[in-house]
Amino acid sequence: MSKITEAFQNKKAFVGFLTAGDPSLDKTAEFILTMQEAGAAVIEIGVPFSDPIAETPVVQEANVRALSVEGGCTTDMIFNMLAGIKDQVKVPLVLMTYLNPVFKYGYEAFMAKCQETGVSGIIIPDMPYDERGEILPFAEKYGVDIISLVAPASKSRIQMIAKEAKGYIYVLPSLNAADGRSDVVTDISGIVAEIRQVTDTPVVLEIGVNYPEAEYETIADGFVVENAIVNLIAKHGKDAAEYIREYVKKTAKSL
Repeated sequence: MSKITEAFQNKKAFVGFLTAGDPSLDKTAEFILTMQEAGAAVIEIGVPFSDPIAETPVVQEANVRALSVEGGCTTDMIFNMLAGIKDQVKVPLVLMTYLNPVFKYGYEAFMAKCQETGVSGIIIPDMPYDERGEILPFAEKYGVDIISLVAPASKSRIQMIAKEAKGYIYVLPSLNAADGRSDVVTDISGIVAEIRQVTDTPVVLEIGVNYPEAEYETIADGFVVENAIVNLIAKHGKDAAEYIREYVKKTAKSL
């Protein structure tokens, strides 16, 4: 069992998300430790990218801010920041990035850096499931889980994707989840039921819509609200730590 999967044992897990370098890498390090202290079971760290096509407008704006700081926020700068807090971080860290930066860095070099800096998993939303064979051997070599995504459009491929999943399965519950809208809701229960037929890998829902809390608790193992912490950082900047602490503590406790 991987470190990520262990984080879901005997509890409902809150997965925190922030964008690295927003408003600075020093503050990103502080916010990661704050989320850990407040009760986040897993922390996803967005790697800023110039064309973040799978992100919400809120996270796209965070990418722009991170890339606009003096010198920009590079992959190596993120790895250096994580190396500096590695001994303090006890929860699993997951990088959310795109295939081009990983390809350019070099698959093996990237995965080796993940292992070196305490990163347990990686999410690559623009990597087709059928193409994961290019990167999978290097991820396995360095003990990095490639987190699988399942969306409403996955349909007949849901079980195929789920069978090979590691760490956790990231479920996008609505066609409009990325917009934070609630007018189009998918059959989440049906998707999760299909997953459960073929694997016991934990299921995490990305919450971009307002589902009843009771439904969260009965069908999923963990939850991520991608916009929430990023919005707090956008509003409070370098002073966001206490607001993040309050939000994560409250949300993790409610699960």
